[in-house]
Amino acid sequence: MTEVTISSKYQVTIPKTVRESMEIFAGQKVQVLIYRNRIELIPIKPIKKMKGFLKGINTDVERDKDRI
Repeated sequence: MTEVTISSKYQVTIPKTVRESMEIFAGQKVQVLIYRNRIELIPIKPIKKMKGFLKGINTDVERDKDRI
């Protein structure tokens, strides 16, 4: 686990290894989420990069008999 320090301006630097593995770049926006006493940063990806990310997903869903 990597440790970071909060600056006097309440800023943190994302370590290089994390930036590279998550493909985060300067100027990119992230969502901040508070979940069960922790802070999560979720990178917002451009919609063009999202194309095809669900390729191969199983779309078979059991449905109730009264549903189409």
